[in-house]
Amino acid sequence: MNRDLDLAGFEMHPQRGAVLAEVHARPFTRLTAPVTVLRFAFLGQGEVAAADRQNFVAFCLSHGQAPPEDGTKHHQVTIGDTQLRWEQHSEFSTFTWILAGSEASARRFGEIRADSTALIRSLRQSGQLLVAVKLEVEQTSAALERAQQLFERASLAVAAVRSGPAVVASDFRTDDQGFVRILVCNDGLSPGRLGALVQRVLEIETYRTLALLGLPAALELAPSVDHIGRRLVEVLEEMQGAEDLKLNNHLLTELTALAASLERGAAGSSFRFGASRAYNDIVQARLAVIEGGEIAGYPTWSSFLARRMAPAMRTCATMEDRQADLSIKLARAADLLRTRVDVELEEQNRDLLRSMNDRTRLQLRLQSTVEGLSVAAIGYYVVSLFSYLAKGAHDGGLHVEPSLATAIFVPVAVAVIWIITRNIRRRHLKHDEMPGDHG
Repeated sequence: MNRDLDLAGFEMHPQRGAVLAEVHARPFTRLTAPVTVLRFAFLGQGEVAAADRQNFVAFCLSHGQAPPEDGTKHHQVTIGDTQLRWEQHSEFSTFTWILAGSEASARRFGEIRADSTALIRSLRQSGQLLVAVKLEVEQTSAALERAQQLFERASLAVAAVRSGPAVVASDFRTDDQGFVRILVCNDGLSPGRLGALVQRVLEIETYRTLALLGLPAALELAPSVDHIGRRLVEVLEEMQGAEDLKLNNHLLTELTALAASLERGAAGSSFRFGASRAYNDIVQARLAVIEGGEIAGYPTWSSFLARRMAPAMRTCATMEDRQADLSIKLARAADLLRTRVDVELEEQNRDLLRSMNDRTRLQLRLQSTVEGLSVAAIGYYVVSLFSYLAKGAHDGGLHVEPSLATAIFVPVAVAVIWIITRNIRRRHLKHDEMPGDHG
């Protein structure tokens, strides 16, 4: 009997389900023109992101909708004829409102009904608003004429869509309400392709804005990095003529302070610059997917954004490279200066040891001199005592000549005292050299 193979007997990786589900995450929403789409992106991490999530959960419950499950990063609910799509990313959250049945016209582009406005305002956010997009999808074949009515011609960028008969247009300026307006003219795209196009266009504007956050950080760091670069050159010039240990120590301390200042700025900006690169890559990938050709007389989105984003991205990359280059140079200069300080300290230690050796040698000479004088003095007292003994013996009747006996005893006494003194000194030296006495 044939039996299908299943995976019941295998131990599953705990992340297998999440990895497989990621391919199907954030599916495109099927759209039919006309429709108005509002996209808001709020910056927030940690507690702020958690508060935004709780606000969204409370909003869903208050309107009788199922809230997102724990751990999910995207969720979509439908309230009447309005759809709300929530997505949470590493440093921001997006809320995309899809308002069906919009009446788009040159006079009322993206006009929002009062009930929709009240619904949108009822969802409170804790994060800071960064992106606000008002996108209008119209069913028309006169895309260029419609775009010319809505946007400033000097800033208008228009591009045909690769996936079918549609055109996207925007001047990337904010209107009186603070929204960046985007027009999508559909002339035959299916609901699935139209939904995919709208989502990619919204992602372009969202990630474009996020990518440009690196520019203010780079401009803010520029004066500090310039100062560190100039001061490094000055310190290197001072190093060439610095022969004093105190001055070299001062320069080493200053180099350490410069390196700390540079690393502090680099640590604070590394995430921002890395995120800007990643966001810019996403923008370029989305542009490559949607753009299919030019429309005569107007720049495409790629060319328009490249003229404005490319310099900003180069500024961020240049600042990041300067930080890395300066860090290497500061480390190299500090190593050179530290080597010079170590050499000067070794020379001072050598001179100190030499002076200590000279002092020790002098002490040994003094000790030898004192030792000789001590032997003579002790010998004098011993011989004197022996002389008294000899005289006493002579006076007692012994046949002893005191002067002769004393004269004979002098070399014996001095020799014995010298031997005893030498043995005492050797025992002291041996005791000083014992391993247990060394610190």
